[in-house]
Amino acid sequence: MLSNQKIALITGATSGIGKACATIYAQNGFDLIITGRRLERLNELKNDLESKHAIKVTTLNFDVRNKEEVSNNLENLAPEYKNVAVLINNAGLSLGLDSLQNGNLNDWETMIDTNIKGLLYVSKIVSNWMIKNKKGHIVNLGSIAGKEVYANGNVYCATKHAVDALSKAMRIDLGAHHIKVTAVHPGAVETEFSDIRFHGDKEKAKKIYEGYEPLVAQDIAETIYFTTSRPVHVNINDLVIMPIAQASAFYWNKDN
Repeated sequence: MLSNQKIALITGATSGIGKACATIYAQNGFDLIITGRRLERLNELKNDLESKHAIKVTTLNFDVRNKEEVSNNLENLAPEYKNVAVLINNAGLSLGLDSLQNGNLNDWETMIDTNIKGLLYVSKIVSNWMIKNKKGHIVNLGSIAGKEVYANGNVYCATKHAVDALSKAMRIDLGAHHIKVTAVHPGAVETEFSDIRFHGDKEKAKKIYEGYEPLVAQDIAETIYFTTSRPVHVNINDLVIMPIAQASAFYWNKDN
């Protein structure tokens, strides 16, 4: 049985921003549905949060790229678990940092399938639950890459521009059903993101942050929680959050 009346569903909760979101929502009394591809990490997070907070955590082990897995896992939840107040579409990634002509097709397909199609698969199902409940809040994790295009960012930037556009479309389609939609666009955040981008090359990933202080996952999680804790008549449509060292996707203020 659920512990509370508030439920947050967070995709990609096994690390980084997703894990930080799970923690802050648990601290604020939400029951959680957390999803991810790494079952061991999901279970570790579930056990940790349930031991520290008076909440219930449900784990769903699937890849958002697989629409059958998404549908089977979400639709087979018991009815009380479908009363989701907050959906955080966090699952996403960047692979490679190559020019378009030298890009890796597998990397492109993984980014498109995760960042765009995965978000759509989850949102279509959960938004219909929210329509039935006549309330809800969807938070889509974008990026500064969805606002500006930078050298060698091509396909990743395109996927995050799509998240920006889809957030606007969701706001139009779902507003009449009293469903809020917020897009949060971080700049540089030090998580597993860069490790994944460089296919596990930690030395190359580490160099990305040399000379300045990036954001951390908790910065983004706190911001997301703030957007979903506003009064019922208030919706924060769009929010860009950057470390002070990053003036834009192009300009950096390195430490001297």
